[in-house]
Amino acid sequence: MTRVILWLLGGVLLGGIIHILVILTLPMLADETTWSRVSAFEAKNRMLILPAVEAGQPNPLGLDPELVYGLCQVDLDEGPAYLRGMLPDAFWSLALFNEAGAVIYSTTNRDGIGQTVDLGIFNAAQTRLLAQQQLDIDEGLLVVEAPADNLFVLVRLSPPHEVMRARFAERLAAIQCGPRR
Repeated sequence: MTRVILWLLGGVLLGGIIHILVILTLPMLADETTWSRVSAFEAKNRMLILPAVEAGQPNPLGLDPELVYGLCQVDLDEGPAYLRGMLPDAFWSLALFNEAGAVIYSTTNRDGIGQTVDLGIFNAAQTRLLAQQQLDIDEGLLVVEAPADNLFVLVRLSPPHEVMRARFAERLAAIQCGPRR
């Protein structure tokens, strides 16, 4: 009887180890990742307005059809990235994602920022240069230190009425995104 219990316990333990290894390695083997989906939009260093989501159509990024979305990819190897502009007087949110699709920074207009977006995204080395005052930045710039160099920014706008959607998209398209020019 003891031998049977040991075999069952060993089988469960080995099965658990295999199960955990499979679950942890499968995402690394996936061909289609959040980063590959975002890269397909070709939004490097520019704010790209994502097409509106329609009912019954594919929605690979899981976007809310009520919102207007702007996407921008940045690479901090090229230098600090900046996001600048004015957004409409309605709810908006901004999120900074790493290559794995995890949010590393997020804010909304309800955080006291208002409608002005003035954000600087720096990696650790660039932040050290800031601390040593070797990089010049504008007063009032919101500084975000990113743990990785390849990032994407997703800005969401919530137009109060459907007729305002096009105007909101125009304002979002005017946001500057990328290295300082």
